Amino acid sequence: MMNGSDRRTAAACPRPAARDSLYTPVRVVELDLDEPSGLRPPGGLGTVDPAGRVLALVRLHGHPLGLVKATGTAGDSAALRRALVDAAHRELRVPALSTATPAARPGRVGRARVPAGPVTVSVVICTRNRTDQLRSCLDSLLRNGYPHTEVLVVDNAPQSDATERLVATRYRDRVRYLREPVPGLSRARNRGLSAVRGEVVAFADDDLIIDGAWVEALAGAFDADDRIGCVTGLVLPAELDTPAQAALEQYGGYSRGFAARDWSLRERPDDPLMRFSVGRFGSGANMAFRTAVLRGLGGFDPATGAGTPARGGEELLAFFQILDAGHTVAYQPDAIVWHRHPRTCDALTRQVFNFGVGFGAYLTAAVSHRPGMLTALVRRVPGGLRRWQTVRHHRARSGPADGESVLLSLGRREFRGLLVGPFGYLLSLWHEHTVRTGDHRAHTGSAS
Repeated sequence: MMNGSDRRTAAACPRPAARDSLYTPVRVVELDLDEPSGLRPPGGLGTVDPAGRVLALVRLHGHPLGLVKATGTAGDSAALRRALVDAAHRELRVPALSTATPAARPGRVGRARVPAGPVTVSVVICTRNRTDQLRSCLDSLLRNGYPHTEVLVVDNAPQSDATERLVATRYRDRVRYLREPVPGLSRARNRGLSAVRGEVVAFADDDLIIDGAWVEALAGAFDADDRIGCVTGLVLPAELDTPAQAALEQYGGYSRGFAARDWSLRERPDDPLMRFSVGRFGSGANMAFRTAVLRGLGGFDPATGAGTPARGGEELLAFFQILDAGHTVAYQPDAIVWHRHPRTCDALTRQVFNFGVGFGAYLTAAVSHRPGMLTALVRRVPGGLRRWQTVRHHRARSGPADGESVLLSLGRREFRGLLVGPFGYLLSLWHEHTVRTGDHRAHTGSAS
């Protein structure tokens, strides 16, 4: 039997039988205009020859320019490639090949270059009972060619030793294994943060395929400007096989576009709302920090994040704190990862609800860290909610007619989650207090 919450989730789940039966999967590929004769799967390993609907990431010298669509016919891959190239030149701003050299890629973040040696990067991947996905994530990450990299896996409250055995047997001497016994993504990330050796610490989810130039792109952004405290990157769908995956992408997905940007309170000191609307900066699935800066801020708030009643918001709070401390947050689309979206309707509605809960929890946590910002936030909440609803309605109405009700339903789910978020954060704080009290008692007992 379903409880009340399960019934509400099922009712909001976008799964009309007709729509599911009519949905045609979309194959996601990469097309580099330097080598237009071949298409590659996400991550760039090998080649593919797809038929049917195709969504292609278009690159030039590895730099992402945008996404284009075409439809291929079985046995005529050359026509599909020509259609994608034509669409790229028609729909995207494609620099001339003679001018778009790798040394002068468009859209890179660059200000005051730091005269230092190579940036060392530690990559932390937190996981829990998802060994198969972790394997493909690590395989893609270890194909990165950046030499100054260390990789750590943090196993968060695992139910078995499967992940530990995987790291020990398949990735011996290439990946460090750590265990965090208390559930919670923030706790797992803090465990990794405490152990890394690199000047930069990057975090990636275990359900990603990681681009071969990801680490290099992150390191280059930090190397370009010593004011940058955090860098986020481009998150694209690894697959669009199901209606739920397509709906999430149309709803907004994780992508923040193909133009490099940066944000700092030095440039907009009179805009208090900028401190709170940090979701525009990027996603926790693809982010990196100067290690010393993140440690100086105390790491991630353990009362936020997946695995707690707050359900998320830990990366948003970290962006807020980085900005508030006077550092720059930069978005670098050259740092690409491919995300496996939820495949089922139920999983999609849960995730969108969690987006809302996490954002509400983040706002509550931000105010608790900076009480002086409460007045500015409350004054701007009505206008912010109106803009949020306008954007969601525009996305719903700009898509396919049969998807409008689905996207509006997802918007309502996210809004309900937003209202729950403050209570989730307060409950997380109580849980954290309970854990700390238990740890203290255990430590006191063992000492006596």
